[in-house]
Amino acid sequence: MTGKRLNGGTTIAGTMILAHLAGIRIFATGGLGGVHRGGENSMDISADLNELGRTPVTVISSGCKSFLDIPRTLEYLETQGVGVSTFSDGREGKVDMPAFWTRESGIRSPTVIQDEREAAAIIFAQSSLGLSSGLHFANPISQEYSVPKAQMDTIMEQAILDAERSGSIGSDNTPFILAKIRELTGGRTVTANRALIESNVVRGTKVACELAKLEAQSGQSLDRAHPSTGSVGPMVEESGQGELHNGAPILPGIDETPVRAPDVFVAGSLALDLSCDYVPMEGSSISILPVPQTSNPARISQGLGGVGRNIATALQYVGARVQLCSATGDDAAGIAARNMLAAQGLSLSGVVKKPSTQTAQYVAVNDARKDLVLAMADMSVMENCKSEFDTIWKASLEENQPRWLVVDANWDPYTLQRWIMHGKAVNSRIAFEPVSVDKSRRLFASHSTNDFKLGVLPDHAISLASPNRLELASMHTAAREAGILDREDWWQIVDAMGLSSSGSRDRLVSIVGAELVDEGVPQQSIQLLPFIPTILTKLGRQGVLITQMLTRGDDRLTAPDHSKYILSRADTTDEIFGGIYMRLLAPAEKVSASDVVSVNGAGDAFLGIVIAGLAKDKTKSLVDLVHTAQQGSRMTLKSTEAVNPEISTLEDQL
Repeated sequence: MTGKRLNGGTTIAGTMILAHLAGIRIFATGGLGGVHRGGENSMDISADLNELGRTPVTVISSGCKSFLDIPRTLEYLETQGVGVSTFSDGREGKVDMPAFWTRESGIRSPTVIQDEREAAAIIFAQSSLGLSSGLHFANPISQEYSVPKAQMDTIMEQAILDAERSGSIGSDNTPFILAKIRELTGGRTVTANRALIESNVVRGTKVACELAKLEAQSGQSLDRAHPSTGSVGPMVEESGQGELHNGAPILPGIDETPVRAPDVFVAGSLALDLSCDYVPMEGSSISILPVPQTSNPARISQGLGGVGRNIATALQYVGARVQLCSATGDDAAGIAARNMLAAQGLSLSGVVKKPSTQTAQYVAVNDARKDLVLAMADMSVMENCKSEFDTIWKASLEENQPRWLVVDANWDPYTLQRWIMHGKAVNSRIAFEPVSVDKSRRLFASHSTNDFKLGVLPDHAISLASPNRLELASMHTAAREAGILDREDWWQIVDAMGLSSSGSRDRLVSIVGAELVDEGVPQQSIQLLPFIPTILTKLGRQGVLITQMLTRGDDRLTAPDHSKYILSRADTTDEIFGGIYMRLLAPAEKVSASDVVSVNGAGDAFLGIVIAGLAKDKTKSLVDLVHTAQQGSRMTLKSTEAVNPEISTLEDQL
């Protein structure tokens, strides 16, 4: 047919080739070809699968038709290096690979995609790596048009049997089976076919729009090289802008220098997160807690996280200019994490790559209400970072002099305290995120560096901390054991408060209630105030306890609507200290257990929003900022992502 002007259609394989020649990276279609049943003997395998393994185009379809061998199709795609994922389409946990006319095939999808934005980020990251293989994203047919799996299985077996009896093999096999299925379903599959194609086109269009946004944010277009050149483009440029000054690769074309100096530095962890939500068996009388020392049913999800990264992400979503300073290993996980950060639009200039080190990982085990039961974290990449701090981060801190520096406790004590010392030296206000009960103690690890000393107001280094109740207790214990609650300068501030070292019980009960007082929460926060003049203690469903040291002249000391929250007032002769402000802010809306998707990043989102508000030029009351941050925390509780992108709607409230 060479040279003849004929009309015709193309298979997925043919369309991929044409799309790649035209610079099109996403196309939507109906169903994917696959390995036919008995293909291990007949070698009847669709050319679609081979083309996906060698052409960098993303195909969005409703999966293989169920008369194909879906397990062998997935194995073949894996061998070809093709990433396969299925859109969750509103479902939680693991989902099946769809089988064209049916939403369920009985075969689990290798991975799950939550939405078009996540799909676009995968395409962006794969393109950035310069890989030559394609991607397949399965979009399940809508429930309205889906044929029940049991019904379709019966019809399919009959159609395959009829095909065998008729001798329809090779290229005649698929058309015969499709015609027979149409006949046996009374034409129902024709309607379903039209509906799924329309759905796939809509999905593909949305993914393409999200990909365009990512490219616009990064200032690059990741067009692939023409296939005839025999090259798919460089994975990383060999020198210059393709590398950080510490030798860590970054995405080609991304400018590692922020356009404007950041308002906030976040020094903390970047990790791969795994969340395990306990799901009791139906009818089980077992409590909401997973059973120790045995296997428990669960829904497991994974994504990019880390306390530092989550806080930086929250800051970015609500409009702050932010620089993340962290470390990854030189493993595949590190490359993926860095490219996902770049796809998100965060600068990589502060993210160093440490050789022969594993990228951080965090595993959370949650109960049936999605509350954390325990977590395991490998943050060894954050240890022994003296060289990286002295040669990279210190200079960047001095050059940018951010208004705020947020430091999480995943650093080893030496590096943590270097961050605090040098942040104070450049006049940055410093916020401390304790991370965990054990790591919260690192702030008071006096043995780590001889020239570090936590000062008291007005020579304090830490301006704000955001522990939960357990971390607060741990910090208080560590401070007491380190002897800093016996220092003369601490006693001078405590005396100026006009309270005993544990506060006035009756007054405390009137402000926060007997339960918290009996637990010691307000007393512990008061005793840490000389070192950290603002403490926001996260109390879960009880809300947030604000404990703040007010300086002389603060408007709240004389405002009638704040008088009931003034725990004490300083003597009028004190030139610095004005009083103690304490207020329990209950959440405006409580999230029901059934609406909680993940608790992992809620506290990080909270702190990020608070700091974003404090870093702005305009003055906003701390109470208002905490209220807004609580909204963001609630939104994140309902999200599958570590920080819910929808918190961007809160920017105008800051």
